[in-house]
Amino acid sequence: MADPQAEPTRDPYDYPRRWEADVVLSDGGTVHLRPILPSDGDALLAFHSRLSERTRYFRYFGPYPHISARDLKRFSTVDHHDRVAFVTLLGDDVIAVGRYERLPEGDSAEVAFVVEDTHQGRGVGSILLEHLAAAARERGLGRFVAEVLAENSQMVRVFRDAGYQVSREIDGGVLHLEFAIDPTEASVEVARAREEAAEARSVHNLLHPRSVAVIGASTDRTKIGYAVLGNLLAADFTGPVFPVNPEHVSVRGVRAYPTVLDIPDPVDLAVVAVPAAGVDEVMDACLAKGVKTLVVVTSGFGETGPDGRGIERRLVDEARAHGMRVVGPNALGVVNLDPDVRLNATLAPTLPGRGRTGFFCQSGALGTAILADAAARGLGLSTFVSAGNRADVSGNDLLQYWQTDPATDVVLLYLESFGNPRKFARLARRLGRGKPVVAVKSGRNAVLPALAATGVAVDESSVQALFEQAGVIRVESIAQLFDTALLLAHQPLPPGERVAVVGNSSAIGVLAADAALAQGLDLAGDPIDVGAQAGPEEFAAAVADALRRDDVDSLIVVFVPPLAIPGTAYARALREAAADLTETGSKPIVSTFLAAEGIPAELAVPDPDGAPGRGSIPSYPSPERAALALARATRYARWRSAPLGEYTRPDGTDPVRAAEVVAAALSESDSREVELTDGQVLEVLSCYGIDVMPFRVVSTADGAVEAGADLGLPVVMKSASRQFRHRSDLVGVRLDLTTADGIRNAHTDLREVSGVDSVYVQRMAPKGNSCTIGLQDDPSFGTLVSFGLAGVISNLLGDRAYRAVPLTDVDAAALVRAPKAAPLLAGYGGDEPADLSALEELVLRVAALGEDVPEVRALVIEPILASAAGAFVTGGRITVGAPPSRHDSGPRRLRPVPVDVPV
Repeated sequence: MADPQAEPTRDPYDYPRRWEADVVLSDGGTVHLRPILPSDGDALLAFHSRLSERTRYFRYFGPYPHISARDLKRFSTVDHHDRVAFVTLLGDDVIAVGRYERLPEGDSAEVAFVVEDTHQGRGVGSILLEHLAAAARERGLGRFVAEVLAENSQMVRVFRDAGYQVSREIDGGVLHLEFAIDPTEASVEVARAREEAAEARSVHNLLHPRSVAVIGASTDRTKIGYAVLGNLLAADFTGPVFPVNPEHVSVRGVRAYPTVLDIPDPVDLAVVAVPAAGVDEVMDACLAKGVKTLVVVTSGFGETGPDGRGIERRLVDEARAHGMRVVGPNALGVVNLDPDVRLNATLAPTLPGRGRTGFFCQSGALGTAILADAAARGLGLSTFVSAGNRADVSGNDLLQYWQTDPATDVVLLYLESFGNPRKFARLARRLGRGKPVVAVKSGRNAVLPALAATGVAVDESSVQALFEQAGVIRVESIAQLFDTALLLAHQPLPPGERVAVVGNSSAIGVLAADAALAQGLDLAGDPIDVGAQAGPEEFAAAVADALRRDDVDSLIVVFVPPLAIPGTAYARALREAAADLTETGSKPIVSTFLAAEGIPAELAVPDPDGAPGRGSIPSYPSPERAALALARATRYARWRSAPLGEYTRPDGTDPVRAAEVVAAALSESDSREVELTDGQVLEVLSCYGIDVMPFRVVSTADGAVEAGADLGLPVVMKSASRQFRHRSDLVGVRLDLTTADGIRNAHTDLREVSGVDSVYVQRMAPKGNSCTIGLQDDPSFGTLVSFGLAGVISNLLGDRAYRAVPLTDVDAAALVRAPKAAPLLAGYGGDEPADLSALEELVLRVAALGEDVPEVRALVIEPILASAAGAFVTGGRITVGAPPSRHDSGPRRLRPVPVDVPV
């Protein structure tokens, strides 16, 4: 490494706190990363003493058995600017060090790192490189250089596989590597793939423990420690179970231990069932024991207020720093019904059978009812996690696990709040391309204070945009969640929207048809009524005929039992008819049968475990619920089969110049947010190829006439008073002015209306539908793009569509077609269709602006006149301010624990 030119002049203890992070390694364990401090000297000496001679040789290019006092000071005292170093900590031990030092000239720095032998191969080096590169970019550096011994293949691989364009030269057995550290598409993809694999592995470790300890196991039937231990034993967990109770030799017939430290064997998972006041002592013992994962089922933490959040934060900080993940606190627990695991580490006495559905539930209290409901309906589960306060393990972690879990085909989510919505959208969108994700998001109209403290506030339009863009099937209730899941878990996805209705009651058949039409499905003909007297064979034949039709994509079967023949005979005939028609395997069937809810035994196709498997026919209490579940599956199938789209940058953009204009505006004001002037708005928009119809600002009638002549008639005139210029009744606007007298009269009128002399004179755009495109800063997503038709009715009804940046071309096309009034742009009522491709291009340019210049906190472009001639922008407003934090950007890190609580 390059020697420093001088001792650091900055405070070596003063560094950006955002540089600290908890990270997950490739094996699922966690470590803490932070800048090095002078107080780390003793830990550095201990770290160096544990390195093998070979590792020291690779790092220092020669024998280096001891660190001198001079070198120790130089290594541990940096300025966090030109000389930056990070330590990776497991507990109190340093297990890796990475550093860079700025080279004398240019924007380059030399980078190096070393990892303790026992922790090599866990991905520590790649994480250090990501965080060093982020810090270096923040300090104005653009390139890293590294000197690596050619035989140090492991270190060469860290640089080579990071996704950067690395140049290599070799001289005397030493490789000289050099690369730009700006993120590339490849480097971002590499980092995300590693993060997803690591976090999925951490959840795998949680759900596949080899041993479980129950800390607080009790002989008292009223205690949660009694219930958890009993449920673990009843499920016949495949590994050893260790009750921890200092007062009893055994609990529920199983030998108990005074503390977790007294257990002679390793402990992978500890279920904590002691009061919150005793958790610190339990944590110390678990840390010393080397427990891998904690499930905290007791309450009294973040949900109780600031003091509880402080206890919760300490719990998670300590756990992560020592390599552990935490589920909870205030959790119901975790379930894995894999026969090789058989884990029920929950408070729930009733579990559903084994199936292929994964379930994440944020609520602990609701989890018990959810599991019992799933069992009653015949919905089998693969895994279940109730995360409670979600202080560490969250729904995002489970999405990454289920992406790679071969035992899970459908994912269900009950969400009360979001921790990292941008990441959720990215993960759900990728998962949804192969496995449907169904979600209930509570708190649409009311949010409890305890929930607000554990997540990021997201408004309803943002939630809807997130779910639509990610392909998540949003439902309104737990009942609808299970209705949809039963269909997705047991029937194929509909190949289209054409549905047939078969039944033995014309009245119920019509209800089913009405329900299907109300949900946007297409009827494949009139409902088929076999009559109340038809026998099972005739009923089954009608079902088979409907399934064979080429114009049918799905089937709703409605049935009222006759008096003479048991309804079960019809059910068996229906199941067998569907099973015999192998060519209809891509056509789902839903039923309203015998007023049953779930999977009746007569409609079930048993899997090897005897539970309802693929091909089982779900039944609903009413045709409306059956049609709603089918419609949701149909819309999801359409989203899943649609093109993915491409993230394409529009041509002719100049983000550097746009950023300069914004920075200049902010530097000239002391306000937190600044509204740009007309000239600045024009310049920023022009940097993204967005042209505004030419205009002039004048203050006299003669000046208006002259401006009209210069711009070319006809022109439009607008009051300079925003109060009148943007009114929907156009009281501050005069259109289609073609003569000098008309312009003079318009100036007089506008001055009388507004009391302001200044007016805008603008060349008239071709007539068309008035539209608006906007950017709004969301505290969770960063930036949302909105689109709608302008006007008082659209504003009153909130007829806007939203998408989160970045946008694909498919997202842009969907956005301009999403508002309820969008048919007006497509030739509704015989009008000429507008150029939708021009609107899509405009949306993509606005989205690129929002992504490139995060200081843009709000933007409105309106009115945009959309017609067959194109999309013409006539005005815009931009508000800028300090950029928001991006929850899903930068180097890998776990979601931070809230810091605005007492610790």
